[in-house]
Amino acid sequence: MRPAIVLFGDSITQGSFRPGGWGAALADTYSRKADVVLRGYGGYNTRWALFLLHHIFPLDSSKPPVATTIFFGANDAALSGRLSERQHVPVDEYKENLKKIVHHLKKWSPTMLIVLITPPPVHVEGRDEYARSLYGESARELPERTNDVTGTYAQQCVQLADELGVRTIDVWSKMQETEGWQKKFLSDGLHLTPEGNAVVYQEVIRVFSEAWLCAEEMPYDFPHHSVIDGSNPKKAFEQRCI
Repeated sequence: MRPAIVLFGDSITQGSFRPGGWGAALADTYSRKADVVLRGYGGYNTRWALFLLHHIFPLDSSKPPVATTIFFGANDAALSGRLSERQHVPVDEYKENLKKIVHHLKKWSPTMLIVLITPPPVHVEGRDEYARSLYGESARELPERTNDVTGTYAQQCVQLADELGVRTIDVWSKMQETEGWQKKFLSDGLHLTPEGNAVVYQEVIRVFSEAWLCAEEMPYDFPHHSVIDGSNPKKAFEQRCI
């Protein structure tokens, strides 16, 4: 049975299996070696994610995933008193919610590779442009997210990972290292372009490989076709590759 890698997060995870998505690329990389399981929930914050833990990660199961990515914060960082305030979670609670998720996973499997991913940066003008394209010039007067506030959430995510001894990917900082990141990596000021997805994919692969989950070093679940003898195929299957 193949090991499982679970991608747990909001819409940026939910959409990761679309063409050019980071989850689809990950599934391709681990093809025939691990099953990449998508558990993304558009619009969710960490407060709502806690209600899913026992359903997605049941502690009574004997088959925990070998790795889980936790990719929340883009919705938690929505500003209170603005258009998306229903999704807002105070930054201290955001950090505490992430801690509860990590502790739950560690309780299920102390050896699981856990990777926290920060929310990506926010391009306010891009969000405004997207809103106007949907609702007209009077779509909104004030931004529902800002990059500075989202950066605070990203910092807490990185800090928590260090405190708990788990891996982290600082997407917020990484993307802003590239000139023109606003349009290059973000399609609507928040969600990812194919290039933005590529950044996440490359960072996840890097962290997985630096840990102990390098795809190139993992065996196939069953023999590669090149080792199957056409006249005696049974021989290749006598010892199953796991």
